[in-house]
This record gives sequence, C-alpha cells and structure tokens, in this order.
Amino acid sequence: MHGLTDNLEFRYVGAAVAAGSSIDNNSSRIDMAGYESVAFYTTITDSVDTGVATMTVQQSDADSDTAMAAVTGTAATATSAANDDLNGLGLIAELRRPTKRYVQATRTSATANIAFGEVIAVLKPRRKPASQGATISDTAFLSN
Repeated sequence: MHGLTDNLEFRYVGAAVAAGSSIDNNSSRIDMAGYESVAFYTTITDSVDTGVATMTVQQSDADSDTAMAAVTGTAATATSAANDDLNGLGLIAELRRPTKRYVQATRTSATANIAFGEVIAVLKPRRKPASQGATISDTAFLSN
C-alpha cells in the first residue's frame, strides 16, 4: 500500500465557473465520517488585473449549504497583478480533523473577473486501503 490511490481518495466535487467579479460558488458537500483530512484543489483559468481569487473550506454539522461556516485559516487567496498572470495556477485549501461532520469548498472572486476550473477533493481516510468514490471511473497503479 505505497501508492497514492491506496492511501488517498480522490473526488470530483465542483464544475468550472465562468469569469465573474463576484463569484460565490460552493462545491459538493462531503461527509467526513471516516476521514481524517480533506484538501480541495482548483485552478484559475482566467484572471483580470486586480481580480482576487479565493477558496475557503466551510463546515457544518448539517448536510445543508445554508448551515456552512468558513473555517478560519483555510482561505487560499491570489490577487492578479496583471491580466492573465494567474491563468493556469491553482489554489489548495486543506482542513485536518474537522470539528463538524460536513465540509465543502467555496470559491469566490472580488474586484475584477476571475474564472475557475473544476474542484478536486483529496481525502485521507482513517482506514486503508482507500476506496475511490463514484466520481472516479478507473485507476491504474504501477510500481517499478
């Protein structure tokens, strides 16, 4: 069990978001029962000078979008200093040992247009080997 796919679960949890200066977009919620930590990854696909891209982890005891609250210290932020300078870069926000059962990533933009790519969640289960969820159609592993 030395491969990443034996030790981590990967999930697709959010679609790409078109450019906007006031985006507030949430990923799918994840039930953290049985998991130690989660890291969310998203790309920035377009940026305009002064645009601010942020991804934050939110959590709640309820499986409800309206009950979610941002977790202090999980905001990954990038500010565009020139048109297109953030294109192709990513944001990662991670939460270890959440204090609530459900989590989600929230992508926001401010000041000027930002566009985001998909959101991928990487989870560390308490039990190994990890099982890949329904959003993964197949895995392959080779160790030389």
